[in-house]
Amino acid sequence: MPEPIRLLLVDDHPVVRRGLRGYLELEPDFTVVAEAGDGEEALAAIAESAPDVVLLDLKMPGLDGQGVLDRLGAGKDGPRVLVLTSATDADRVPAAISAGAAGFVYKDIDPDALASAIRTVHSGQLLFSPVAMRGLMTGTAAQAAPSLTPRESQVLGLIAKGQTNRQIARALGVSEKTVKTHVTNLLRRIDAADRTQAALWAVRHGIG
Repeated sequence: MPEPIRLLLVDDHPVVRRGLRGYLELEPDFTVVAEAGDGEEALAAIAESAPDVVLLDLKMPGLDGQGVLDRLGAGKDGPRVLVLTSATDADRVPAAISAGAAGFVYKDIDPDALASAIRTVHSGQLLFSPVAMRGLMTGTAAQAAPSLTPRESQVLGLIAKGQTNRQIARALGVSEKTVKTHVTNLLRRIDAADRTQAALWAVRHGIG
């Protein structure tokens, strides 16, 4: 049996945390290793408990969820962060994503869908609810999409699914070196600093 996914629950409402823990701990592949009621507690819990996935509320007293994301740093080693907040926070989507959130869902999500979302971001993929995606599209400036070759579009789509260069090479039947060349060219063409930005660019433009 693989090790269970280690979860940190971050919300300033104890009832919300209790409800999440009660459901998530019924899943055999989850274990809740810690809870936190604000951003400072969350950062301390991350350092002490080493969770795989953080379920993070954005609106909290003191250091809020955005502050936690900013402190963790986009693209750095650390837990995957799934933002779980209210639907009124759609305008916060762009900043949260830019700061490194791997997913963005709302508190009215079906429990089974939440479990699936946790597994998705843990696997290395990005996941954003349709409402969150609308926030992303309206909250960022429109970007003209450069013309990509069919192969570049394939590679970018697989990057958006969280696949490594080795996995992409196997999927496309090419060498890992060839994939690396495609990725380098893609990042330059779409003006992305790293694979996470490339994946977000792909989502914005309907690729993947």
